[in-house]
Amino acid sequence: MNKPSEKPQKVRKTTKIEKILIFSTLFLVLFGVLMVYSASFYYAKKTYNNPYFFLTKQFVGLIFGSIAMFWLSKVNYNHLQKIKWIALFVGYILLLLVFVPGIGVTNYGATRWIRLPGFTIQSSEIAKFCFVLFASCHLSQNYKKVKELKGILPVIISGALMCVLILLEPNMSITMCVGIVMIIMLLIGGISFKHFLMLLIPALILVPVLIIIEPYRFNRLMAFINPWANPKGEGYQLIQSFYSISNGGLFGVGLFNSRQKHLFLPFAESDFIFSIIAEEFGWVGCVGLLSVYFVVIVCGIKIALHSKNRFGCFLATGITAVIAVQTLLNILVVSGLIPPTGLPLPFISSGSTSIVVFMSAVGVLLNINKQNNISLVEETNKFKNFKRISLKK
Repeated sequence: MNKPSEKPQKVRKTTKIEKILIFSTLFLVLFGVLMVYSASFYYAKKTYNNPYFFLTKQFVGLIFGSIAMFWLSKVNYNHLQKIKWIALFVGYILLLLVFVPGIGVTNYGATRWIRLPGFTIQSSEIAKFCFVLFASCHLSQNYKKVKELKGILPVIISGALMCVLILLEPNMSITMCVGIVMIIMLLIGGISFKHFLMLLIPALILVPVLIIIEPYRFNRLMAFINPWANPKGEGYQLIQSFYSISNGGLFGVGLFNSRQKHLFLPFAESDFIFSIIAEEFGWVGCVGLLSVYFVVIVCGIKIALHSKNRFGCFLATGITAVIAVQTLLNILVVSGLIPPTGLPLPFISSGSTSIVVFMSAVGVLLNINKQNNISLVEETNKFKNFKRISLKK
């Protein structure tokens, strides 16, 4: 009497890459909570009479971000293909709502936030990942048409429209981030060199034109070229960032000991938090932090390369590209290598929307890796069963 064949096992152990990605993400987020408090407690006490004002918001973001990351790591990412149009539509609606009186919130001349009961959200932080999801779905479902212009037009049109809406806020930095990510995804998708040049050349021409026609952008460009020409005006923030970074030296002045956060450096807890990190932890601390970002990016690339389908590959690539591009742009800004513009440092800068969205994106990366590993386990089990049956015969 033959024994019943064993049921294939789908037991999956947590892989090394998952452990590294989870540990690196949690390190960045927890370090961010610490640095937000360090960079903001003096300003928060003076402004809100509560030194824990920004710390509380960041901690709430950490809690909701952790829940979102855990939940999305369990949900099969392939189901996201069903909502590609909904995601894109939601992204556009969020970007349009910032212009609705009573809903949109304006700070320092920019309208980038939506006011909801008890809190605000930054629309562009969510919208850029909505675009990544849509572009991943389209490129994976139309991979045979990518060499043709009509095959990539939906990605270009949707990305360009999103860039226009973000630019109107105005938010040049996130616009550049979305544009660069779109180009990266099209390159990975297999766009032809001719179409790549057709896209790249107008973009390179458009950037300086947008800077010149808008007075505040032109003033920032002049401040970037020579910040000491107007040290109390447009050049003030960049000069204070230079002071902060230079004060740090090799090992820094120590945690909580930054001088520039005492109302010298504007937005020390958000867009320019890397300057405070450089001041308190020095060159060594900056290299260590960038090494953790590098690890996260490498994990994302490896997950994309080992994906079992095109959608997973493009989605992991898009998420990783957003993290890499936004991190790079933020550091280039605070170090004076590109004109200053507002852009949060992923996982670290103050802002609950940003922390929740980026941790959610890591959750999707974890699930892509999980599905890759499940597929590998299933293939291994099939081979073992086939070998067992063959031996019996």
